[in-house]
Amino acid sequence: MTKSAAIILSSPRKGSNSSILGLAVGEGFRRAGGRAEAIDLSGLDIKPCLSCLSCQHNGGRCSQLDGMHTVYPKLVEASVLVLATPVYMFNVSAQLKIFLDRCYALMYALKPSEFNVLAGKTMAAAISYGADDFASSGAANIVHSLEDFCRYLQITWKGYVHGCGLERDILAKNETILEEARAFGEKLIT
Repeated sequence: MTKSAAIILSSPRKGSNSSILGLAVGEGFRRAGGRAEAIDLSGLDIKPCLSCLSCQHNGGRCSQLDGMHTVYPKLVEASVLVLATPVYMFNVSAQLKIFLDRCYALMYALKPSEFNVLAGKTMAAAISYGADDFASSGAANIVHSLEDFCRYLQITWKGYVHGCGLERDILAKNETILEEARAFGEKLIT
């Protein structure tokens, strides 16, 4: 069976550096024989989690009927999740944070016999930042947060690819970083 990846693009800026990295990871994943679909969160109306806990009582279905309902089936189907985010205030973008919070519903299954349909999947990240240093930029905070998220949900963390640059398209012009991202995507298929 062909492995599939959901590439979650979380920057509100079209053609962002983090999106370019994420798409390059997806390209490498396809190059290795997998299927990869990009999901651009900025084009979806996804509301914050209400903490109403209705997902716990109705098979993991979130009570909010918004753009996340088009994403849930893709997350269930994918074996690999790649989260592409810029560093915003020393952590993930607001769009990605809302997305992660709304994944709470997936802990309560889409089938009564299952719990936590994300368990056993693989996760990785594509991170862009504007500071000169990975650690002081806040990117390290993202990695720590995602590692904890994976540990809690029993997802296998496979690491990250990253690039530095504030200017639009700067990473699109850096073939070295793009090839690193593609090679990273190829490794995610094994």
